[in-house]
Amino acid sequence: MTTRRSPTSGIFLPALLVMAAASLNSGEFSYAADEHKASAEKERQLIDVLTSDAAPQDKAVACKHLAVDGSSEAVPELAKLLADKDLASWARIALEAIPGPAPDEALRKAIDSLEGRLLVGTINSIGVRRDAGAAEKLIARLEDKDVEVASASAVALGHIGNVPAAKSLKSHLAAPNARVRSAVAEGCVLCAERFLSEGKSTEAKEIYDAVRKAEVPKQRILEATRGAILSRKNEGIALLLEQFRSPDKALFQLSLGTMREFPGNQIDKALASELDRAAPDRAALLVTAMADRKETVVLPAVLKAASAGPKDVRLAAIEALGRVGDASCVTPLFEIARGSDTDVVQKAKAALADLPGESIDKNIVGRLVQAQDDADALLIEVAGARRIRDAMPALLRSLQRSDKKVRSATLTSLGAIIDLKGVPVLVTQVVRPAHAEDSEVAQQALKTACIRMPEREQCAALVADAIEDSPASTKAVLLEILGAMGGTKSLETIGAAARSSDANLQDVSSRLLGNWMTADAAPALLELAKTGPAKFQVRSLRGYIRIARQFVLPEDQRSAMCKNAFEAAKQTAEQKLVLEVLKRYPNLENLRLAVQAADVAELKEDAVGTALAIAQKVGNKSAEVEELLSKLGLPKVQLEIVKAEYGAGETQKDVTEILKKQAGDFPVITLPAAGYNASFGGDPVPNTAKQLKIQYKINGKPGEATFAENALIILPMPKETASK
Repeated sequence: MTTRRSPTSGIFLPALLVMAAASLNSGEFSYAADEHKASAEKERQLIDVLTSDAAPQDKAVACKHLAVDGSSEAVPELAKLLADKDLASWARIALEAIPGPAPDEALRKAIDSLEGRLLVGTINSIGVRRDAGAAEKLIARLEDKDVEVASASAVALGHIGNVPAAKSLKSHLAAPNARVRSAVAEGCVLCAERFLSEGKSTEAKEIYDAVRKAEVPKQRILEATRGAILSRKNEGIALLLEQFRSPDKALFQLSLGTMREFPGNQIDKALASELDRAAPDRAALLVTAMADRKETVVLPAVLKAASAGPKDVRLAAIEALGRVGDASCVTPLFEIARGSDTDVVQKAKAALADLPGESIDKNIVGRLVQAQDDADALLIEVAGARRIRDAMPALLRSLQRSDKKVRSATLTSLGAIIDLKGVPVLVTQVVRPAHAEDSEVAQQALKTACIRMPEREQCAALVADAIEDSPASTKAVLLEILGAMGGTKSLETIGAAARSSDANLQDVSSRLLGNWMTADAAPALLELAKTGPAKFQVRSLRGYIRIARQFVLPEDQRSAMCKNAFEAAKQTAEQKLVLEVLKRYPNLENLRLAVQAADVAELKEDAVGTALAIAQKVGNKSAEVEELLSKLGLPKVQLEIVKAEYGAGETQKDVTEILKKQAGDFPVITLPAAGYNASFGGDPVPNTAKQLKIQYKINGKPGEATFAENALIILPMPKETASK
């Protein structure tokens, strides 16, 4: 509940931190991660850095390493840096870590000569080291005119946590400055926590009570109240319940947290009694806190709350039983689950599914065996929710029941727990159901079982083998299940169905292949796109293109797929989809394909744009790129870049020379790197939309153009030139 100021608070320079991190990353002062013992040689090297004319960031890194490799030998040089506004915090990192009395003496001595934030940082470090020898000096600083110094001293005394510190802090709880009072209260709580951990509960209680009575911030009151409860041991139960009943929401929340950490089991009995009288909204939270005390919770009280009373409390208690209940809760939960309130029933079912322990599973199986022909749907549903494999024999018997509700529950549960050997049972229920009304549930059960089955390929083979002898409508269902499963056998079976003469199977299979989640469906889709039924060719081709667009593929394989797709496409729409893939994955081969596509009149505009986009992203001035671009039919021109600026608002970066180097014989400029920022040497206005403004001449005629960030740079022909 207490807070602690950073031990290295004080002067902190972000720029120095960045420089120090850069030096550290450079490896100049690197050290093996497993070298935790001080190395005399390494320490001497680091001390030499501190005494040299090294840059501040190098000295900062040396200080950091001395926290690992330093000893008392390094303390004198580190102590000199305590007055350095740039390096004091770095020096304290080492001084806080170096063992022995030398750092304590150095920090203690520095108190007398420092002031302001440097003094605050040093006091914080004393607190980290819990130097009892500094207590007298810190006590004197509790009345310092500098509020930050007085506050830091109070917290440091709290970390020291001895009797003189506690006595002095208690006497300053009425300090005139509110900020100092808060820090003093924090120090008091820290002292009390130390006393409580040492078994001095009486002394701790006195300090906690003193803070609770003081005029200090609410957070300090809360911290002290928690401690006052715990320090009183069982006598603190009354105080805890007082906070639970308080109209103050913060104290109420405090009580809920403290309940969970209160030792012993007397508190559990008190909470059980309180549950009967608490208001419903608080009782619901109380029962949750009770359940968090799993080892000592009074289970009958939770069961009672779950069985009757306000709905919110019942729901909380039922959910709690799912976490802390035992075999004694099974019968009551079944009774609750047979109620009429939907919310309560669902919560009870979830609790039955969650009840911990193998004994619960044995209990459920025993009930199923005992019930035999009278087993109800709820019992079967719970067995499935708990995935009890031993319940399978009883469940298989339940498939013969005349009650549709029981059969549906049985099929659903079998889908959740059946193993590979049992899959044929579900296949039979799908292919030749004894009751037509069970078909939909049986299909979902088989799908559930197949998707979760670890023996994926063997399971797919069982389903695939059943297709041949199945009715037409069932064939489609089995194909859908194979599509959900995925895998080699499923793909092979669906591919074969797509090539069959059955129009319905062709429809289902081509759709499943088009949505396949692995790239190995590509060959089957391409074959269908070329030779399959005409009405499914476009669907198959689009599925093939989707794989090329979305999946991680080797570059050459993707380019080959794009070429295949373009050749197989019979409509402009699919050809344009291929161009989008080419643009998304720029390389020289895809540039060649885009240039070839420009020969198709209906595609010329899109293909030219794609080729230019690829050329810009490829980012080079190679002869091959120049030659390919020349085939696009763009007019050769004399291009001169007059002026070019990149930026936003008044912040503009001159990029004229960069563009001049990239200008060629076409009204197009390909950049040396992917993106404007990379090509122009950085981002002139981070996190801001930028523009590229170009003044140019084409064949001696002036023109101007503006491009949004990373747009293709295609320069319009000047109007005077275009009119001739």
